[in-house]
Amino acid sequence: MAITYLKRGIAESARAKNDAKTAEVVSATLSDIEQRGDKAVHELAVKFDNYDRPSYRLTPDEIQTIIAKVSDRDMVDLKFAQEQVRNFAQAQRDSMHDIEVETLPGVVLGHKNIPVQSVGCYVPGGKFPMVASAHMSVATASVAGVPRIIACTPPFNGEPNPAVIAAMHLGGAHEIYVLGGIQAVGAMALGTETIDPVHLLVGPGNAYVAEAKRQLFGRVGIDLFAGPTETMIIADETVDAELCATDLLGQAEHGYNSPAVLLTNSHQLATDTQAEIERLLTVLPTADTASVSWRDYGEVIVCDTYDEMLAVADDIASEHVQVMTDRDDWFLENMTCYGALFLGARTNVANGDKVIGTNHTLPTRKAGRYTGGLWVGKFLKTHSYQKILTDEAATTIGEYGSRLCVLEGFVGHAEQCNVRVRRYGKKNVPYGEPAV
Repeated sequence: MAITYLKRGIAESARAKNDAKTAEVVSATLSDIEQRGDKAVHELAVKFDNYDRPSYRLTPDEIQTIIAKVSDRDMVDLKFAQEQVRNFAQAQRDSMHDIEVETLPGVVLGHKNIPVQSVGCYVPGGKFPMVASAHMSVATASVAGVPRIIACTPPFNGEPNPAVIAAMHLGGAHEIYVLGGIQAVGAMALGTETIDPVHLLVGPGNAYVAEAKRQLFGRVGIDLFAGPTETMIIADETVDAELCATDLLGQAEHGYNSPAVLLTNSHQLATDTQAEIERLLTVLPTADTASVSWRDYGEVIVCDTYDEMLAVADDIASEHVQVMTDRDDWFLENMTCYGALFLGARTNVANGDKVIGTNHTLPTRKAGRYTGGLWVGKFLKTHSYQKILTDEAATTIGEYGSRLCVLEGFVGHAEQCNVRVRRYGKKNVPYGEPAV
């Protein structure tokens, strides 16, 4: 296997050091919120968001006043995007069925898909107002039938962002709070004097939000472990450097630590793309962020074959994988580890981020090896049930169960089975002995 790294990002050891510092800050902050509740949340909101008000929950009148600031054009676009997300989420929900089957005469097994009863949706917005994240979390939870949906977003330029609040409200949020960062996630998960805790936390965020969700997992459920935005371009000579460079920098602008990787079997495309990236960074308005991200976390990898590209791609397991080759469907058929695929030059990650309808909350940091992204199913719990309807079935299952329990040494378990065999099968089974 011939794999050449024309550019590498900073070492994993340096990334781990930054993670450790973040974890320490988050742990102390969550402890403070748990001990002091609303007072701690208020102090943190003033300190980090520079936003001070008696209650951070918006009233119905405030919500309507804020939404009225959204222009007609923006509202049309917002509703269009949310409709696409709802439509795909509904199609996914319709694919999930409650089942009930009679596996043996008189033995009925089934499962039900039950919505999580309360969800906290975090919508980033301190640096960029992430309107689309409200669709992805709030609207999808609404399609799932969650009875209590609360949403938090930080202020943008000192006040609630109208488009984000509109998206939350139209998506179906029952409570909306203007809170950001650890204080928002901590308040939703741990609860305060005025905020009831939720059962599940969802939504993307910065490194502190992601770490807070990680530390809170177990106290509440979370959608997935999410780190900084990641993107990978898998390309061959069928596309040019402009497309590759644009798609890489389009995601690198998310933050200073957003990995962006070009994976190609064309050495010429690799070198041309690096040159095009340098050119675009001279004109890109968000170059101050994207340039740092590309410098520290950008990678260019050249392989000899498509099989090598596939192996490298599955090992990296990037959040967003843009495939622009002469065999896009081959990658769709064979890739196993990623967040979401964007197939063909006509497609791009921004489509998925904002409007096309698939969910943009996706696994990062190799989590694509064991989980997919946020979808309507994340808001549903599949619970099984069983019932025995006849004396004959109770006897048959009881006899097998009794013997298997004794095999493992669980006498009390066995007696649960035996008492049914005696009662419904009219058989004499000695206490604690396996049924014949």
